[in-house]
Amino acid sequence: MLALFDLDGTLADRHAGQLAWAVEFAADHGLDPAEVDWLMAADGNGMVSKEEYFGLVRERYGLAASFDELWVQYRDRQPTLVPAYDGMLDGLKQLRAAGWRIGVVTNGYEDVQTLTLTSSGIAEHVDGWAISAAENIRKPDVGLFEIAAARAGSALGGGWMVGDSQADIVGGRAAGLRTAWVHHGREWPAGVGGPDHVVAAAADAVRLILR
Repeated sequence: MLALFDLDGTLADRHAGQLAWAVEFAADHGLDPAEVDWLMAADGNGMVSKEEYFGLVRERYGLAASFDELWVQYRDRQPTLVPAYDGMLDGLKQLRAAGWRIGVVTNGYEDVQTLTLTSSGIAEHVDGWAISAAENIRKPDVGLFEIAAARAGSALGGGWMVGDSQADIVGGRAAGLRTAWVHHGREWPAGVGGPDHVVAAAADAVRLILR
């Protein structure tokens, strides 16, 4: 029995971690605390490339630090501030106790995602993971799901994929998995094959899996 999960926005609260980083960054650079709102908006929930993001940051605040310097500081600090969502570590424990193998399948930078997994405590409660940059494959490519499943010690057949993006659901369906989409207040886009279940949080999906 296999349960695969996305990381950011599913198991880990990236928004909370990014907010904590933005508050620290503003304080460290003597910025008006109101600038935290701009730092959060400019990040685009992680969808804006870091080259573009820190280019905007450098321009707005007249920073002398190079992109490379800012990027290294960010990737060493921000992932350590990202917590697991409330109830998720307990949910993962319950799945394991019920005999499920658990894997994480995530797009992102290898060092950033690995540090998020370990700092949040999630790594201790899963059996393996696959990170896109490390494997040179991105969701929704089924290959990344296959790697995650193998590292978790299970085959894909009959398992689950839980995530908050279209790539999670489209890839999960292509891999033959039942799917649960964490909606975060959004509607599923028309014209795209939808998930088997829509949930408010990954902890709700755990309860579905355990039924």
